[in-house]
Amino acid sequence: MDDYSDEQLVARYLKGEEKALETLIAKYLKPVYRFVFRYFGNAAEAEDVVQEVFLRVWRNIKKFNPRKSRFANPRERRQKSFKVWIFAIAKNTSLDFLKKKKAAPFSDFDNEDDTNAITDSLVDPAPLASDIFERKDLADILESALEQLPVGPRSVIVLHHDGGLTFQEIADASGESLNTVKSRYRRSLLSLREILTHLLE
Repeated sequence: MDDYSDEQLVARYLKGEEKALETLIAKYLKPVYRFVFRYFGNAAEAEDVVQEVFLRVWRNIKKFNPRKSRFANPRERRQKSFKVWIFAIAKNTSLDFLKKKKAAPFSDFDNEDDTNAITDSLVDPAPLASDIFERKDLADILESALEQLPVGPRSVIVLHHDGGLTFQEIADASGESLNTVKSRYRRSLLSLREILTHLLE
């Protein structure tokens, strides 16, 4: 099964080969998890979201159609790869979960002893300089900087670097123009550089 393209695996699954879907899930489970984790920074939440992502993939896989349409506008006419399709689902599912989190008032998490599971565990997103120097791995510093970016700019960086999507694929997944994606990526890198400078001072 590993020799088949994603699109061939989808076609085989739709013809009744369950193993084809298992192969696709095995291929994308780790990349999708890494992508989702960047939104939440919490393993339990990321796992819940990833489960929902693959549930949505399973429910909607019949709608996946990589064929070009001569009737579509130029952006829609491009072939949408399975990778673009699944990362678009991962992004939308993550945003849906974030909206639900924002909608829940903190008082909903009050315990009987007047403690609050959310507010009592909040951590200042900007770590102290001493905290930074205690970290040995620069990846932690980069992770901290990424968390300070708004969701939109962060998703472009993560889709490109963690997801391995090209700017064109990100544009296809988000429904935005290629120039918009490139511009957002450049601005995001400038913001990230500024945050890193402050973190490393």
